[in-house]
Amino acid sequence: MLTYNFEHMDGPIYEHIYKCIKDDILSGKLKPGEKLPSKRTLARNNSVSTITIQNAYDQLISEGYVYTEPKKGYYVAQIHEMTILNPVSGKVSYDIDLPQAPDFEIDFSRNDYSPDNFPFSVWTRLSREIMASKKSELMRVSPISGVIDLREAIAEHLHSFRGMMIDPNQIIVGAGTEYLYSLLTDLLGNDKRYVIESPGYKRLAKIYGQRGIHCHYAGMDSLGIKVEELLRNEADIAHICPNHHFPTGITMPASRRYEILAWANEKPGRYIIEDDYDSEFRTEGKPIPTLFSIDACEKVIYVNTFSKSIAPTIRISYMVLPVHLVKLFYDKLSFYSCTVSNFEQYTLAAFIKKGYFEKHINRMRLYYMRKRKQVIETIKSSALYQYCDIIENDSGLHFLLYLHTDYSDYEIEKRLAKKKIRIKNVSNYDLIGGDAKEHYFILNYSNIEMEDIEKALAILVDILTEHH
Repeated sequence: MLTYNFEHMDGPIYEHIYKCIKDDILSGKLKPGEKLPSKRTLARNNSVSTITIQNAYDQLISEGYVYTEPKKGYYVAQIHEMTILNPVSGKVSYDIDLPQAPDFEIDFSRNDYSPDNFPFSVWTRLSREIMASKKSELMRVSPISGVIDLREAIAEHLHSFRGMMIDPNQIIVGAGTEYLYSLLTDLLGNDKRYVIESPGYKRLAKIYGQRGIHCHYAGMDSLGIKVEELLRNEADIAHICPNHHFPTGITMPASRRYEILAWANEKPGRYIIEDDYDSEFRTEGKPIPTLFSIDACEKVIYVNTFSKSIAPTIRISYMVLPVHLVKLFYDKLSFYSCTVSNFEQYTLAAFIKKGYFEKHINRMRLYYMRKRKQVIETIKSSALYQYCDIIENDSGLHFLLYLHTDYSDYEIEKRLAKKKIRIKNVSNYDLIGGDAKEHYFILNYSNIEMEDIEKALAILVDILTEHH
């Protein structure tokens, strides 16, 4: 007869009995096909009510551990090769190795974001207003492209800021550019030859690789990606950053842009993915027109993100499709769901439409211009300046530092790492092999304290002046 101990019971009585019987079944104490006590018998034996036993049996039946036969009673179901894997209660802890970020005191390789620069008060107020005024919309399933309010706000922003005339229905919203790239490969096909820039963003090759695509790499010159490299690689899709290339900082001039567009127009099925990841932070002059805005043949797919312009944790990105690809997108991929919650979409839409986004961009652009100037002046006034050249560019949150040294890039990185300082060089992003120039180091300055910069510069001078 089944009798259980209720002394250390955690939760309702029926749940405790259910767990005890389940454990007996999984451990083999109760065999498949074995008849269980009736409700009244088990209730009397454990001094509980028959309703409690009924609830326990009902739960076991619903999970498939027990079955009933009319007018006969309850029986143990056939459970194949089942054992108790987890403790019944309490916490579990397994020896699972998670990837750990390297521990550096000063890290010039990351575009970190200071909490002081995020408009928390405005974002909180808008969130409350949205939750109060759009209750029904918040509970409605978003279309794959995102809610129309946000797409309209993005279209208006692109028109005023980038001079792009687009229909909001050309915009597809997603949680991060990685997700949008996966949609694009589904749309365009993974049988196409995708070509990315070298030096370039290594993670991009990994993202495409996870989609079963073997990327090819095109070399660059001082104007950007070379058309002859696209031809050499027999490219179908060119994924490029013409407005502020990472890591070189090159802004592609108009002459090269029209060459790239001419290449795309030569054959059907060729497309350009224009990654405009941080165009908002151009420090001088007006923003450079996008490839999308000067493309007359619907060959450019424009991609941008709010992760750079607002905060890295705002995982909202978007792409703008040429008109003829929009219909194909909905025909092929409309079964997907939008990956951004309605709460975030409506809040961001209000943030843009009410002018807060423009104010935030203007404020951050001024902040970064001042920070950039301060960093460069600090370098010029330091002992390091006689051993380096500063290679500026007109946008983005990094610039390059060329070091006059006989040390290899790897050696410089290694010696700085011993001092808990991390810095990346352009050769780290060489995807072709031996093509990238050495001694060009990348300085991301967005959230580095000035005293840390001064400390790092002094350590770098010590390294460069050490005798081999």
